[in-house]
Amino acid sequence: MTTEYHISILEKMDDQAWTVIGGGLHQFNVQQAGEPHGKTFCFGVFTAEGALVGGIIAETHWEWLYISLMFLPEDLRGQGFGQRLLSLAEAEARSRGAKHAYLDTFSFQALGFYQKYGYEVIGSLQDFPPGHQRYYMQKKL
Repeated sequence: MTTEYHISILEKMDDQAWTVIGGGLHQFNVQQAGEPHGKTFCFGVFTAEGALVGGIIAETHWEWLYISLMFLPEDLRGQGFGQRLLSLAEAEARSRGAKHAYLDTFSFQALGFYQKYGYEVIGSLQDFPPGHQRYYMQKKL
């Protein structure tokens, strides 16, 4: 007996979709490349009152650091917080065995900032979003 299949859109991603799709891809990746030992971490910037106002979210896997997100409100930019966040993330990644780092940024975001700290453009998408570019960058740690 042959099983019939069809494709439907899932308007809402649920746990089952993540388990089947994400879990399936993870298992395949482990078979091909070994356990990634992936771990996410975050450093936050807080006001004196304890309110979180910015920070960096990153992860390590397969001896690489991935900078997922970094944000600082405009009034904190140019005061060294970004450099400290990046430094802390890189140090944490090194302590986990990472030897390289990668990230992506838009032309209206922080291209020059990352270049200042040793990241090099390895690729880009033009007109993404329209009128801008998305840059993919890496650095040896």
